[in-house]
Amino acid sequence: MYTMKELTARQIEMLDFISDYEWRQGFWPSIRNIQVQFNYKSTNAVMGHLRALERKGALERIPGQARTFKINRPDQPQAAFEEREIPDNASEVVEIPVYGAIAAGYPDRVESSGAISKLQVDIQNAGFSNRKQSFALEVRGDSMIDAEIYDGDRIIIEPREARDGDIVAALIDGEVTLKRLIQKAGEHPYLKAENKNYPELHPLNDLEVQGVAKAVVRAL
Repeated sequence: MYTMKELTARQIEMLDFISDYEWRQGFWPSIRNIQVQFNYKSTNAVMGHLRALERKGALERIPGQARTFKINRPDQPQAAFEEREIPDNASEVVEIPVYGAIAAGYPDRVESSGAISKLQVDIQNAGFSNRKQSFALEVRGDSMIDAEIYDGDRIIIEPREARDGDIVAALIDGEVTLKRLIQKAGEHPYLKAENKNYPELHPLNDLEVQGVAKAVVRAL
């Protein structure tokens, strides 16, 4: 285990920032977040410090999992950590691609032709079983507010078979929306909003579930 004396003052500040951010937000800061926090002119300086923290053992890669790390905290308590309780289990964080927006209102066309950004997520909180194929979408609209999903939230989608009552990203008659799936035995499945001002959506032709909502990431 490394000691705090082996880290530079800036490396300690960066480790504290990452740990505090992950604790408050539930996912790690992006390279850009760290760059802005420490007023670096480019991301190269951030990457240099992160590589140094990894070499010194403060950050450790999870074997066999790309871009996945845990934080190794010092044995001796430090002031930056004494103000809050820190769980003993190390945080496992993965990057999830963000594929544009999804309508949480009336169905709409898909806006993205590929990943537009990355989202770093604590997988223990998100509860993934298939995180390698999971992705995130930005919510647009207010049809799911009674399920506490709001305009501007990012919803993490896991591609798997949906069950009755799951909140899903679905393709209905060629357009995509985020709704609750209602799938009763012997009846045709349809989509239900979580806002009384929106109607149920019954497909004229096709209803295809693209994935099940697993977690919501909200900017504070």
